[in-house]
Amino acid sequence: MTNTIIKNKKALFDFNIEDQIEAGISLKGWEVKSLRDNRGNIKESYAILKNNEVFLIGAHFSPLRNANITDESEATRTRKLLLNKKEIAKLNGYISQKGYTLIPISMYWKNGKVKVKLGLAKGRRKQDKRHLIKERDWKREQERLAKKNTT
Repeated sequence: MTNTIIKNKKALFDFNIEDQIEAGISLKGWEVKSLRDNRGNIKESYAILKNNEVFLIGAHFSPLRNANITDESEATRTRKLLLNKKEIAKLNGYISQKGYTLIPISMYWKNGKVKVKLGLAKGRRKQDKRHLIKERDWKREQERLAKKNTT
């Protein structure tokens, strides 16, 4: 059994990840239960720095049927990420530079708590994405040829 809850594969394709950092996340009880049931989505989410605090925006956790939620907007509410002052200062230095953003790469369980792996990312251009696809296809073709030659 793996500890990974959600992976953001689209982020790895759309962005160059230059640094990664682990953060805790402040969740409500029903959100933890829905994550245990793999009902979360972080594809369109990002993190921002505001008043020396980091917040996750756009993450969607689908509530379970028996969850006691009065408002539908609770599923996509802004959630606070838990980092220490040194980590926030480091991130603030990078984000203040042009082109950097914080993207959640994955969510996973660690010692019974939910952790978010944030990536300090810079956006890729369209030609970079094309090059990445060509490179991946070429590696796959090389593996096929090597496998064919060994048999």
